[in-house]
This record gives sequence, structure tokens and C-alpha cells, in this order.
Amino acid sequence: MSVRVLIADDHPLFRDGLRSLIIDTEGLKLVGEATDGDEAIGIAAAQRPDVVLMDVKMPRMSGIEATRRILAEGHAGAVLVLTMSDDDGSLTAALRAGATGYVLKGAPGAEIVEAIRVVATGRAILGAPIAARMERYFARPHSVATAPAFPQLTGRETEILDLVAAGLSNAEIASTLALSDKTVRNNVSTILMKLAAPTRAVAIVMARDAGLGMT
Repeated sequence: MSVRVLIADDHPLFRDGLRSLIIDTEGLKLVGEATDGDEAIGIAAAQRPDVVLMDVKMPRMSGIEATRRILAEGHAGAVLVLTMSDDDGSLTAALRAGATGYVLKGAPGAEIVEAIRVVATGRAILGAPIAARMERYFARPHSVATAPAFPQLTGRETEILDLVAAGLSNAEIASTLALSDKTVRNNVSTILMKLAAPTRAVAIVMARDAGLGMT
């Protein structure tokens, strides 16, 4: 089954490039194009795409607000932010709005296609430059904690969060820990609630900042 994709970007030339990339890629299907956030919401509501490729800065309504509303209303399976903005503020805002992917517009077509496929499965992904910057941050020495990073979590929940932070899907975690998919899904939901993390991607950032998922 093809991954159904909606493009939301106000730059015609960039939309043209994305359109060609999606049409020419086996397993992807273009279901619509929007030129601003408000239009993206309307098309998403009508088409129910698997993935929305969302720019951050657009007229009438920003991609951040459009992401928040599309996901809150259940109009799309996932949002992959595709933008020129590489600042921490935009990244954090996008993740808090619910986006599960963040890739810069200069990324090669193959990287964009892979990111689409990853977020379509429910996993989170950051583009190479963003991920490299985060890796440099996490590589800096931090003071050794004398208490658990997340004392509100049970031992099992911390174990699952560690695997989530390592990039494993729910199915992969279930296989690793010999648990059912439903058990893992329920634990992940509880973890997000306890951490007050609006999305899985935000939980990953929090967990990796605390040293989890690094092995």
C-alpha cells in the first residue's frame, strides 16, 4: 500500500520538486498540495493523508499551528516538517506541535523519501544536520546524576523509554523485551503522560538529554 502524502509549502519551485520526487518514487502517492497552513488543514481533513510535508513559515497560518491542528483533529497520520529553519526554537516548536520528523530543505531526495517512510510507520526522525548537532550536544560531558533521571517512571517504563530513545519502534521494543505490542503501546502512552511530553519525538529528546538511548 502506498504512503499517501500531502505537500504544504508556499514556494512553487520547491513544491514542483517535491511533487516530482513523490510521483517518481514507488510506494508514495501525492494526494494534494497546499500553499499555506489554513489550506493544508482543509486538504488534510478531506484527504486524510498518511504524511504531511509541512513548511514552517507560510502565509495566513504557520506550519507549526497547522501541524498542531491537523494532528489534534486527526486529519493525518504524521507530519514531517521540511524547512529552511534550522534554529532550536523552530525545532522545539515543531516537536511540541506533534511533528515526528524534522528535515532541512537542502536534504537529498533520498533522505526526504526515507524520512517520509519512517514517520509513516510512527517513528521519529531528524535530518542529518539536526541530528549531528544534537549528537554533539549529548557528547558534551554532563555531571553524573546520583538519582534516576525520571524517578516518576517504573523500572520497566525506564527500560522501554531507553529503547524508544534508541530509535526502536513499538514492534521492535515488544520483540526485544518479549512483550505484546499492546503492552508496549500502553507503556509508551503512560511514559508520555508522566513526562508531560506531547509527542514521542519530544520524549526522545528528553530521554537522550538524560543519557538514555545512547548504547
